[in-house]
Amino acid sequence: MLKVLKNLKYSFWSVLIIIIFLVIQSQTDLALPEYTSKIVNVGIQSGGIEDSVPEVIGEKELQLIKLLASSEDISQIEDSYIKATENLNKLEIKRAEELLGKDYKEKDAYILKDIDQKERKELSDKMTMPVLGIVAVDNLNIPETISQEQMMQMLEQYKSKTDGMEESIKNQAAIAGVKSIYEKLEVNTDKIQNRYIFETGLQMLGISLITMISAVTVMLFSARVAAKLGKTLREKVFKKVINFSTKELREFSTASLITRSTNDIQQIQQLLAILFRVVVYAPIIAIGGFVKVLTSTDNVLSWIIAVVIIATLFVVATLFIIVMPKFKKLQTYVDNLNGVAREILTGLPVIRAFNKEKKEEERFGKANTDLKKANIFVNRAMSLMMPLLILIMNIAMILVIWYGGHSVDEGILQVGDMMAFIQYMMQIVMSFLMISMVSIMLPRASVSAKRINEVLETEPNIKDKKEVKKFDETKKGLVEFKNVSFRYPDADAEILEDINFVAEPGKTTAIIGSTGSGKSTVVNLIPRFYDVTSGSILVDGVNIKDVSQKDLRNIIGFVPQKGILFSGTIESNIKYADENLSDEAMEEAALIAQATEFIEDKEKKYKEEIAQGGTNVSGGQKQRLSIARAIAKDPEIYIFDDSFSALDFKTDSKLREALNKKAKDKTVIIVAQRISTILNADQIIVLEEGKIVGKGTHKELIKNNEIYRQIALSQLSEEELGGE
Repeated sequence: MLKVLKNLKYSFWSVLIIIIFLVIQSQTDLALPEYTSKIVNVGIQSGGIEDSVPEVIGEKELQLIKLLASSEDISQIEDSYIKATENLNKLEIKRAEELLGKDYKEKDAYILKDIDQKERKELSDKMTMPVLGIVAVDNLNIPETISQEQMMQMLEQYKSKTDGMEESIKNQAAIAGVKSIYEKLEVNTDKIQNRYIFETGLQMLGISLITMISAVTVMLFSARVAAKLGKTLREKVFKKVINFSTKELREFSTASLITRSTNDIQQIQQLLAILFRVVVYAPIIAIGGFVKVLTSTDNVLSWIIAVVIIATLFVVATLFIIVMPKFKKLQTYVDNLNGVAREILTGLPVIRAFNKEKKEEERFGKANTDLKKANIFVNRAMSLMMPLLILIMNIAMILVIWYGGHSVDEGILQVGDMMAFIQYMMQIVMSFLMISMVSIMLPRASVSAKRINEVLETEPNIKDKKEVKKFDETKKGLVEFKNVSFRYPDADAEILEDINFVAEPGKTTAIIGSTGSGKSTVVNLIPRFYDVTSGSILVDGVNIKDVSQKDLRNIIGFVPQKGILFSGTIESNIKYADENLSDEAMEEAALIAQATEFIEDKEKKYKEEIAQGGTNVSGGQKQRLSIARAIAKDPEIYIFDDSFSALDFKTDSKLREALNKKAKDKTVIIVAQRISTILNADQIIVLEEGKIVGKGTHKELIKNNEIYRQIALSQLSEEELGGE
């Protein structure tokens, strides 16, 4: 998988943008529960008052606070407040007007000075207990006439009771004291509460907007990166396959290569679309959420998170171990299904001719059933994951509410903190749900990545040398076989043995023999569709292994045994070697190939559409267009691999006559089954079981070669042969 993902380097900037926005999104998501906690704890429960530091305070209450504060704290408390009648800065005036009104100077009050957050935190810690004293004065209804000594005794008793209280309860009580101070100064506490809730809610909306923008950006760029990776992989696989020799194509099979180029790459593309969220976002949320639980809220419920994480990992790991082997087989079943379907569709006329539709349906049904069973097993196993994880999440939710409710009741935990804890837990579980989704896709994508790497890492059996030679211009068109032997990969015996002959320019060399004698194999060695096992083949005086494949094939016009056309038009097929070929040259090639007759009958002539594989033309027409394509290339060497078999004798004779004129200075090599096609060849090579058993002209071989004579007599009468 990592080897495949290395191709992400082509989308470096997009990946960087995705990571940046995922980090932003995760941070904003982790911040939202804190704001929920603030709205509940501060905005609703505490009336918008955040700590035990009053923004304004009456002189009597300030004196009482100083009385109850420790001696080392009094000076800081005094320095933090300023009389409302004294010179105030703009911020202090604004605060005074908001809380006390325009006539703030007429009230006997003190205004909190402009201090930073650190100083405010220190002041809050020092004022918590003194402010609680004000609450005690209000709760105990201490009369104003009581002596200071008696009041201190009563407050000490109250203090001894509050010392055992939880910090959260002390803070809430102190905030209640601040609210009491405000009420005595006729401060509008409802306005404070509404403003706090509005401002905090506005901040939450802003954070949510950033989250939304980040999420949309991540989705857009992830889709783009995934699509680009898919395109890159398809290009690399295609370029690799294009350079494969017939050996590699046989090893992988056409059906498998198609599956790897489409379905396998699609699996990786789908995985990549959500992979970044899992690799970057999910770990930040999971780890960040757990850290927030430990630091931002009371960790009395942290054990629940630990249990959830352990249970989730157990479920994901167990299912992963069970399903992984099936995922590996799944792609093989897809290959099998594609192979069977392709074979059946290609051979449909034969299947119908032999009434074997039922048998082929059963064969396809078996491949389809194997794939279905594997898919059902995988889907059933993986379908358990989501319900199990949701069950774990719901059980955890019940535990949080149960234990959290008791903690709230006991004053250990605040309601807002419990709500924040639930949100953090949801985020952590959701991050594991995302990981589980990837764990469903990862095994199959991993298998697909391995299959793609197999193609990309396979070195073609036939490749050019680092330093290639150029052809000898003085030996143009000369083809020489020197002691050539060949065996197919993994074959036990040689297909060709000790083949020696020379095909000269301006002459026609024909190769004939019984079925399976190796005729097509001989001509397939010339363009290096295969490499010889031993011996050497020289073209233009140079060993074909020493020149580049491109240069070699540029001078060869090859017409395969099976006529192959490409979707497009008649014109595009004839001009396949050179798109810039003139119309006159195209028409000349068609005329020589005896294709003009049926082309002119077409409504659009040379612009007539050719279906994929040439299915809308006959076998003979397909052969003639294939021959025209080779003639239009005007190569040094023509190779016809039994390319006249679908032509009638008259068309065959006309074609060869026209070809002889066109290729009078060229080397022509013809593989043929029909004696009539090669009667006038300058050299006929007779093959039998991969060996040359005869070489000469038709007349020479008829007299001297029994095998050639038997082949000839099987097609022509003694009289016809005698007349030659």
